[in-house]
Amino acid sequence: MNILITGSLGHIGSSLIENLSKIKNLKSVYLIDSLRSNNVNVLFNLKVKKNVEIKFIKGNLINADQLNKIKKKIDIVIHLASITNVAESFSIKKFLFKNNFGIFKNVVNFCIKKKAKLIHLSSTSVYGTRAEQVNEDTKDLLPQSPYAEEKLIEENFLKKNSKKLKYTTLRLGTITGVSKGMRFHTAVNKFCFNTILREDLPVWGKALNLYRPYLSLRDAIKTILFLINNNIFNNEVYNVSTANHTVKDILNLIKKNKFKLKIKVIRSPITNQHSFKVSRKKIETLGLKLGHSIEQDVKSTLNLLKRLY
Repeated sequence: MNILITGSLGHIGSSLIENLSKIKNLKSVYLIDSLRSNNVNVLFNLKVKKNVEIKFIKGNLINADQLNKIKKKIDIVIHLASITNVAESFSIKKFLFKNNFGIFKNVVNFCIKKKAKLIHLSSTSVYGTRAEQVNEDTKDLLPQSPYAEEKLIEENFLKKNSKKLKYTTLRLGTITGVSKGMRFHTAVNKFCFNTILREDLPVWGKALNLYRPYLSLRDAIKTILFLINNNIFNNEVYNVSTANHTVKDILNLIKKNKFKLKIKVIRSPITNQHSFKVSRKKIETLGLKLGHSIEQDVKSTLNLLKRLY
């Protein structure tokens, strides 16, 4: 089996490539990354089976010619290359749409050309504010950020091309946990980082008791490996989450590690302003069991950073 991982040096990608040995019948891996975050260190000391070939390509996939460098047959593409900063997406909406959707179309066209199957990452944030728990059958989706809007456009683009390729879309919760390529713009990582630096934790006043779905990085990687090893590419959409928590829950998990928090209530509801819970029952009907500890992810992140305290 030959696979391609785009955005391979990011938070999810860097963890995935450390787990390549868990992919059955793997022969070669192509890794593509623009190095926008300068995470080249992720490539150091990779542990893979001796007979597995690894090729790294530096390139921005907004240029479709970058994919032409891959001459081998590709069986599976795991598409991780996109700008994922939700808060930032409000100020760079036009650029984000051009970048993320432009790259996505190039990747989809590559999959069609190569007859490769696609693992597509979307977001649970496409649901927007909901009073009830949501599942994949929920209608009238209400994305409330440019990032979420663009993800929904990607989903609809795949549906229009569903006769041309096999894919699986994963709507991920907010990622938690440690990796070599981790960044600190997502809620849990940002809260942990600010806590260690003794900086304010900006929280919208009404957000403390609002629910959001969170996804342990371990569960995210487990899901991707499960799809590959069980050849599940059925053109379906699946929610992938570990637990639904309020912002107050996350802050209490940090407090349990004996850190003092400096919460600053803000007026702007740019982040953490939506309340909704998601169900992961659909993907678990495939035989996948999720539920790694978000509490353990918080502890691991704080332990990684605590020398700065």
